[in-house]
Amino acid sequence: MTENKSFLNAMTVLGLLLAIGMASAAFILGVQAKRAVVGQQSITVKGLAEKPIKADRAEWTIKVAVSHPTQAGALQAVAQTRQVVTDFLEKQGFAKDTWSTDVETIGPNYVDVYDPNYRQVQRGYASRQNIRVVSNDLGKVQAAYKAVLQLRADNHPIVAETPKYLVGNLEDIKMSLIADATQNARKRAVEFVKQDGAKVGVMKSARQGTFSILSVGGANDDASNSYGGVYDKSTIEKKARVVVTIVYNIE
Repeated sequence: MTENKSFLNAMTVLGLLLAIGMASAAFILGVQAKRAVVGQQSITVKGLAEKPIKADRAEWTIKVAVSHPTQAGALQAVAQTRQVVTDFLEKQGFAKDTWSTDVETIGPNYVDVYDPNYRQVQRGYASRQNIRVVSNDLGKVQAAYKAVLQLRADNHPIVAETPKYLVGNLEDIKMSLIADATQNARKRAVEFVKQDGAKVGVMKSARQGTFSILSVGGANDDASNSYGGVYDKSTIEKKARVVVTIVYNIE
């Protein structure tokens, strides 16, 4: 009888110990699971940074296009018009090393004829040549672009394209803006989580978005750049913009 009572007491103690152990294990696992979930919480935000910049180089193309009944005549006519353009550039104050000329092209000159059906008929030959100006004197390029209209008024067969105003130190500008955009992203993350009493932890990942060169308060060129953004080339005064996407842990 005494032996049975001792056995029951031992089993009771063993059961209590097992229960306590299982409860402790459940508590520890629960805490660890909670910590794991908290560690997995994160927030994704975008950061933006902008600053004004200015073009430091201009590229300008003047196109010559002539036609003549003979090939020799077409080549002579394009050479004469080219000389008119280079004389004009010299008068505008451009040094000879600021412009270059493409090789002349020549081919059949076709015209549209309706008699009464539409068809194309060759009438002589067409010759073309481009004169390309590259200068750091943006004011001089602007003035010449306005003055070249007189050549058109004098019936010289030219077409002056709109100058392209470019920025040389794009990589330096981009790197300076990435730091500012990263700070902006963290500020946004803090604002998002502070209502819940949480804190922004370490950065988990970061990705640069678009890097754009935009005109100031105007329409922007649709041409894209190598960074995936817009590159305005029509204005001298511009603004640079960087967007980054960052994932932060939440504590």
